[in-house]
Amino acid sequence: MIALISFLVTVVFSIIVVRIGTVALRMTGLSREVAAFQAQSAFCGVGFTTSESEALVSHPVRRRILRILMLFGSAGLTSAVATLILTFVGQSAREAGVRCGLIAIGLAILYLFAYSRWADRIMSRIIEKLLRRYTRLGAYDYEQLFGLSKGFAISEFKVHKENWLAGRSLRELELNREGILIIGLYRRVNNEERYIGAPQGDTVIKEGDTVICYGHEEAIIALSHRAKGKEGERERLKAVEKEQRLEKIRQMQGGFD
Repeated sequence: MIALISFLVTVVFSIIVVRIGTVALRMTGLSREVAAFQAQSAFCGVGFTTSESEALVSHPVRRRILRILMLFGSAGLTSAVATLILTFVGQSAREAGVRCGLIAIGLAILYLFAYSRWADRIMSRIIEKLLRRYTRLGAYDYEQLFGLSKGFAISEFKVHKENWLAGRSLRELELNREGILIIGLYRRVNNEERYIGAPQGDTVIKEGDTVICYGHEEAIIALSHRAKGKEGERERLKAVEKEQRLEKIRQMQGGFD
């Protein structure tokens, strides 16, 4: 009977570990479905060569979570098999049948518990609260979030006196027409570098500012080298026309890059 109880305890332990892994992966930016699938795969020691798997192994925090799941999975599965075998060692046919019934009932209860939305909600809340308190898993995969592998980039450059941006407000610049967003800038004030996050339209770009841009890498590089004057305005028109062509392609693709 001790072996039977040990087997069921091992199964409960496995369910909890997989649930912890799911919540931990979700905290790094994965969706619930992807996190649950990958946590179960890692715990069972199986893998699939998909883009989802590549996103996991290229992320340091997710790799660490997967390693822990694999470690516990190898120990858990080995223990489960060993205790299951011991459950039937030295038992008569009648006793073996009774234990089979008890195992079936126990596994059915655990299955209902594991896939209960109510239990999942409560366990996830408790696990997430504990993980946030005792770990630092909020390390999101910014390459995936910002589409950096799709041709987009986050870059910074310093604005010089003759740069096309200098002395103009973001509303006047209308950089969104070129497919570029200014997500922040650094400015020296009284010999101290200050940061302006998510600057508004009235924000004026000044000489010496370091602007942080998001958009297509080629467009950002061209913007960083654009000078004032007629040549700069011609480059601006070309950049707007290029973005308009890209927008037409997006519309043909359902609005996606």
